[in-house]
Amino acid sequence: MFSIFLTQSSGILGPIESLLGWILNAIYEFLNLFGIQNVAIVIILFTFIVRGLMIPLTIKQQKFSKLSSKMNPEIQKIQAKYKGKKDEASLRKQQLETQAVYQKYGANPTAGCLPLLITLPIMFALYRVIYNIPAYVNDINHMYSNIAQGLIGTNGYVDILTDMATKVGVKTGSFNEIASNGVISLNHVIDILAKFKSAEWVELGNKFPTLQSIIQPNAADILSVNRFIGGLNIIDAPGYKFPGILVPILAAGLQFIQGKQTQALNPTDKENPMSSTMNAMNTVMPIMSGIFCVMLPIGVGIYWVAGSLFAIMQQFIINKHMEKVDVDALIEKNIMKANKRKAKKGIDPNATMEELAKKQTRSIESTVETKDTSTTNYANSVKKNYEPSDYKKSEVSHKAGSIAANANLLSNRNNNKGEK
Repeated sequence: MFSIFLTQSSGILGPIESLLGWILNAIYEFLNLFGIQNVAIVIILFTFIVRGLMIPLTIKQQKFSKLSSKMNPEIQKIQAKYKGKKDEASLRKQQLETQAVYQKYGANPTAGCLPLLITLPIMFALYRVIYNIPAYVNDINHMYSNIAQGLIGTNGYVDILTDMATKVGVKTGSFNEIASNGVISLNHVIDILAKFKSAEWVELGNKFPTLQSIIQPNAADILSVNRFIGGLNIIDAPGYKFPGILVPILAAGLQFIQGKQTQALNPTDKENPMSSTMNAMNTVMPIMSGIFCVMLPIGVGIYWVAGSLFAIMQQFIINKHMEKVDVDALIEKNIMKANKRKAKKGIDPNATMEELAKKQTRSIESTVETKDTSTTNYANSVKKNYEPSDYKKSEVSHKAGSIAANANLLSNRNNNKGEK
């Protein structure tokens, strides 16, 4: 049994994609109330809404970046102090002093990474949803279903669709029903049709002339909802011709502006090796985005353009907000939060990192001492029970440690047991 839309992804990102797909479908149906049926507009609004929902995470990350600008000089001094020292004692001291800096500013070393870890799965899921729109938008899925239902059962449809799937980059090897039953399921037919460009729809109509009355009107509706400015189809690749080439140019240009904007907000020390790496990435990544946009469907390029445009506007607004943020007040607020977390864990908020380390060391030492004491007591007990000097307590004059003395000692012990 297949799910309603097999093209919907499962796995770790499945629930996130389902939620984003629901938002995408809601936007399309809302616009449809006003007679607007255009996937490109839906992608733009969808990108803006999802990015807008992630603004709190972005602000949190920016606050940590502003705090880092105060901490980094101190951390860099610590790194310079222990540069080249690889012994365990030096590494521990460096770690302890670094943690003390974070404690001083009430910051958490993972605070800058957490928003990114949350954002990345959302961004990946967002891309997957946009790349598989027929799986999530009911009205568009219905257009494809009308054609797919007509194709299923038609003589030779499996071979024809399998051949066309190879041309559009759909791998039918994972379609288990072909090998087992010699058919292609409805959802898998939609998987193939969803990748069709303008030329494939014409070819499909020529190969199934008896289904022209079904293929032509539905294909026309699909091409209509996928139409973009200048007669472009968002399923097609933009290529190098006008006006399609504008999409990769905009994608590269806006990403370059976004990178420079971020770099201006978080300037790095020129002597820092990471500085040259970041500069190179801010130049190379926009170029790579432009190249990929030339080869990928226009819909993906629109998503990148909309995402970069929103990020630029968002960054401008956040920058204005962050200019009003008092760093000292932010540090004080962070310290209060950190102290509350420590209090809940039963840790003295006023204890320094060095004191905490010493406390932990003392607890380890006390544990070792306990083990050593128990081992010593056991050894003394063994010595007391088995040392040969006990023979002196008997009324004999054998040489200490001799066989006769030990034999006499054992004999006396056996006699004592017998008396008992």
